[in-house]
Formats: sequence, structure tokens, C-alpha cells
Amino acid sequence: MKIFTIGFAGKSAEEFFTKLIEAKVKRLVDIRLRNVSQLAGFTKRDDLRYFCREICGIEYLHLPILAPTDDILDESKKRGGSWENYVTRFSRLIAERRIEEQVDRKKLDGACLLCSEADPEQCHRRLVAEYLKKKWGDLEIHHIV
Repeated sequence: MKIFTIGFAGKSAEEFFTKLIEAKVKRLVDIRLRNVSQLAGFTKRDDLRYFCREICGIEYLHLPILAPTDDILDESKKRGGSWENYVTRFSRLIAERRIEEQVDRKKLDGACLLCSEADPEQCHRRLVAEYLKKKWGDLEIHHIV
């Protein structure tokens, strides 16, 4: 089983969609809590659904169960919380949600987890992918940068 991750920050639409096509992604899985913000540019939910279908020929799926809560985001972004605290809180959240049981493995095979952060090292998409690898075992993770 293979899963990809990508962030849209710092990428043009052309670069973003080209990377998805070149990686042969089967489905784009949006794991952002807020996916309709004007700051999302070409990655607003409805636009992204259309672009995925028309440009890449792939499905778009929003899975907020894989997103952090408002509280976790606010502590990190608005109140300057540490990355270590974010990791602890978010890891606890996805374990409590039992995402490995809530998400259909078939939907994630060949899929790409989407978030905004350019660097997977400081993004929850990496934490989700690594958690699922730990739980499911047979999972290759490829970060598209």
C-alpha cells in the first residue's frame, strides 16, 4: 500500500497539479479542517474538486476526521504553541478517534493527503501518514515536495 502527502503552500496551481499527475496519485484526500478559506486560493474545496477531476482525472475527498481541532490549531498558530506540544496533542487526538478503524484503507491506497504546509516535517499530514503506517504496517509514505 502506498500513500502520498502534499502541501500547497509555495506552489503554483500548475506545479501542484503536475506533481499529482507525475506521482500517479489516484485520489486527493483533503485533511484540512478549514478548506473553504479565501487564503486557500486554488485549493478551496469546490474549486479543488473540479480541478482534480478535470486536470488530473482523480477524485477529491475531504476527511476532516484526519484534521486537527480548532483548539489545537489556535494554540499552535495564534498563541505560538510549540511543535512538540502540537505533535503530542494531535497524536493523542487521532489515537482517540481511532482513525485506523474509521478510514477505509482502499480509499487511501494510492491517495495523497493534502494540507497547506510546504514542509511535511512540520505538518499534521506526516503525523497522520506515520500513525497509519504504525497501525497498518504495510504502508509506503511518499512526500511530494
